[in-house]
Amino acid sequence: MQFYCHPTCTTCKKAQKWLDDHSVSYEWINLKETTPNKQQLIELMEQSDRPIKQFFNTSGQVYRQLQLKDKLDEMTTEEAAQLLSENGMLIKRPLAIDQGHVTIGFKEPEYEETWA
Repeated sequence: MQFYCHPTCTTCKKAQKWLDDHSVSYEWINLKETTPNKQQLIELMEQSDRPIKQFFNTSGQVYRQLQLKDKLDEMTTEEAAQLLSENGMLIKRPLAIDQGHVTIGFKEPEYEETWA
């Protein structure tokens, strides 16, 4: 599993602890330094069948600075993927990916269902 997160993010730390406690192996990737590329993000968006907005860190400073709240509804998947690939701080974290499975953020029931 690829586990994209930010080193100081408390939600990421909770998710990482859950993975460790459940003996789930993962590759820890610093989301700020290594962001999924545009094509990967397009595939994730299409695979997951989630709204584009769920991929964005809507409470983050960069999201607010770029005033994306008003722009997301009109954005295509390609435009959103391009934007996310250019700045890892825009991506909701943690982002966990493995063989067609995707979780965004950390909700324990979702982790139980997907990764246990």
